[in-house]
Amino acid sequence: APHVSNVGRFCPRLHVCFQVDKYLYHMRLSDENLMDVSKRFRREMDKGLGRDTNPTAAVKMLPSFVRSTHNGTETGDFLALDLGGTNFRVLLVRVSSNGKQKVEMENQIYAIPENIMRGSGTELFDHIAECLANFLEKLGIKVKKLPLGFTFSFPCQQIKLDESFVVSWTKGFKASGVEGRDVVGLLRKAIKKRGVSVMLLHPQAIIALVVFLNYF
Repeated sequence: APHVSNVGRFCPRLHVCFQVDKYLYHMRLSDENLMDVSKRFRREMDKGLGRDTNPTAAVKMLPSFVRSTHNGTETGDFLALDLGGTNFRVLLVRVSSNGKQKVEMENQIYAIPENIMRGSGTELFDHIAECLANFLEKLGIKVKKLPLGFTFSFPCQQIKLDESFVVSWTKGFKASGVEGRDVVGLLRKAIKKRGVSVMLLHPQAIIALVVFLNYF
């Protein structure tokens, strides 16, 4: 303890590091703990795949309806909208090929005020559509109809690639009139009302990540 105190007197930053390490030490997981977590995940995944055990499974193993990933020949401009918390991100992804596939991205992060998070579903999706329109206007994209991938990181029951019903809100969201509704339809309606021209699809967060990583 005296040694740490002396270090802190001459190097406050190092003293803070010692203090942080002291707390982090108690959060370390042993190999046995990690193996136990892995087994629990596997058990819940197996339950999620069972017809009788799925209702009580923590990991639901819901179908993605994504039948394939990219094969390296795709080119063009694509929009992505990632909603998973108090901020959401809009991206323009440009995939080009001149002998070798190249990916470039432009993105903008937008905030979702608390009154909109806890207001009506109409207000929430109108806000998202407004931010999407703002992003496209900033990039000078007004006429071209681009495909839009929508990542919605909340519990959903997906029955088609572009049809997904919200099971429940999490992460502080309480927008009314959304649970039990098709989230793609709600966003599509808001986008149409705002006059934005896109073709909307809806991958869930994990599928979106898998597809994204295939490009890198």
